[in-house]
Amino acid sequence: MVTTSADPDVRVRELLADYDTPTACAAELLCDRHPAEAVACTVIDEDLSATDLTYGQLREQSARFATALAELGVGPGDRVATLMGKSAELVITLLGIWRCGAVHVPLFTAFAPPAIAFRLQASGAKLVVSDSNQLAKLAAGDDIPADPPWRVIDAGSEFAGLVAGHEPMESAVAVGGDGLLIELFTSGTTGTPKGVPVPVRALASFVAYLEFGLDVRRDDVFWNAADPGWAYGLYFAIAGPLAAGVRTLLLHAGFSAPLTWQVLQRFEVTNFAAAPTVYRALRAGSAPDGVRLRRASSAGEPLTPDVVGWSKEVLGVAVRDHYGQTEHGMFIVNAWAEQLAVDAPAGSMGKTLPGWSCEVLADNADEIAPVGTVGRVVIDVHASPLLWFTGYLDAPEKTAQRYTADGRWYLTGDAGSVDENGYYFFSARDDDVIIMAGYRIGPFDVESVLVMHDAVVEAAVVGKPDELRGEVLEAYVVLRDADAASDDLVAELQQLVKRKFAAHAYPRRVHFVEALPKTPSGKVQRFLLRSRA
Repeated sequence: MVTTSADPDVRVRELLADYDTPTACAAELLCDRHPAEAVACTVIDEDLSATDLTYGQLREQSARFATALAELGVGPGDRVATLMGKSAELVITLLGIWRCGAVHVPLFTAFAPPAIAFRLQASGAKLVVSDSNQLAKLAAGDDIPADPPWRVIDAGSEFAGLVAGHEPMESAVAVGGDGLLIELFTSGTTGTPKGVPVPVRALASFVAYLEFGLDVRRDDVFWNAADPGWAYGLYFAIAGPLAAGVRTLLLHAGFSAPLTWQVLQRFEVTNFAAAPTVYRALRAGSAPDGVRLRRASSAGEPLTPDVVGWSKEVLGVAVRDHYGQTEHGMFIVNAWAEQLAVDAPAGSMGKTLPGWSCEVLADNADEIAPVGTVGRVVIDVHASPLLWFTGYLDAPEKTAQRYTADGRWYLTGDAGSVDENGYYFFSARDDDVIIMAGYRIGPFDVESVLVMHDAVVEAAVVGKPDELRGEVLEAYVVLRDADAASDDLVAELQQLVKRKFAAHAYPRRVHFVEALPKTPSGKVQRFLLRSRA
């Protein structure tokens, strides 16, 4: 990518001056200011047929869809959700939402109705745009009300008519740098999922990561394989590339290693980003001829050395580890940009990106830990101009828990160390969030579903190391009647999680136990269960 300045600190100031202004307009920044003939994204179908969408096409079609949204009562600040895969309709929908000054609420297509209903109700969504094959999840039932406050648009049968049947909106709404762009929900260890408001000025951070971390250039064929229902895919496969004006590939199909290899080969991808699970799945297969990457990056969970060694031999470049969070995007990485790139020590997740300042605090005091000592990884709020997170939606107590008492340090919830050269090393999460195939799963979400079963008194869920997925879920369940334990009950509980939370988040093994280990105050000691797993 061609940047205005080669000096990273100057470039950070340029990006903030561009995206963090009182008159910032998302539609202008993400679409309208780019050359109309430039290709914004290439949507690839399962048969490898592909469709290019130019910025000019996106501008016209999203402006027409924005008019349709406005006629349906959508205006500045209103929440509009999407239950969609990676498609042309998704990109047009997002730009239409932002053109109205509305806020996008992403829904992961693997979610079951209860998880979808919670996010729609918590966000106050006025409208949902859904793929046809997802509509059944929005039908009235135990979790979806018969007369919901939101309207549903079928992206299959209604969408084209809405776009074609309306004139383009003449001018996009400018909400300013502090105005909201996205409201994305993340899960923790206890309580309900937390809403993360993402302002327009966060685009400065997203573009900085594309430039500094991924080193995306205009002559690259860039593909971030992450799902846009989650932060890494939404921020860096759609929003970031649109803002930067670089072409991004969107695969409109489910993941499979053979198909991924075909896309890498057929479209001559040069810059690839994905979760470690994707690389592990590729490693298990056979690489076709002609796949050679200029850059390869990984995020979501720590890389293992075997993947790094394999990638250098097979992909032509050693994949690099990157670290970030839903609340911030990426901020500690093994950067690819030439002015930042160095040979990082094995196992390091990198250094802080320009625009960010991090440290490791001692476990028992809000003081910087000695070099090489494992402690709490934190962000210096006052020295990180690209930091955009201001707090969780309607959750001041949860927000306060993320900061030290003096407000200087943001607590990531992860443990690690930093060496004398500024390289960070991940140690562990100091909460109990499970990361499976790059997706963060809060144990509370799964436990809440398990205890819905009449046979279950209480349950605890932990992550177990898995060679392919990084971690998988294991559940420890206390029954009302111990004699009820059976393989059939295991299958029932697994299916219940798939039906009531998410298809990917069911426990691979269920252990029936007499009691869960707890502290004197009654808190489940999941670390003891993890040691068993």
